[in-house]
Amino acid sequence: MALLKFFKVPKHQQFQYKTRYWDPKKEELEERLRVAEERKNDSVEASKARISSSFRRKGHYSYGNSDFRRREARSNLVLLGIVIVLIALSYMFLVVYLPRIVQMVEGGGGM
Repeated sequence: MALLKFFKVPKHQQFQYKTRYWDPKKEELEERLRVAEERKNDSVEASKARISSSFRRKGHYSYGNSDFRRREARSNLVLLGIVIVLIALSYMFLVVYLPRIVQMVEGGGGM
């Protein structure tokens, strides 16, 4: 009997991990609701909190985010490239095709 227990493999230990869920949108919503409740009181402190939160939100989404600045710079470069191509095409049209069009209008049609 002892021989059978000698070869028996012990059970593995199980780890019970309970995950926590954090919803940043829900937290932001609760913060906005709290600020709205304070705003109903219309106190000086509520006005200060509203102004400071608007500065924080605008700064976070536009100027503080380096990814936003990188995308903005790339977008500006693409726009600059499109403008340069359009200027080159306009110049080519004016130099090459405009004299022919003027000649057709003055001459009565033949090319």
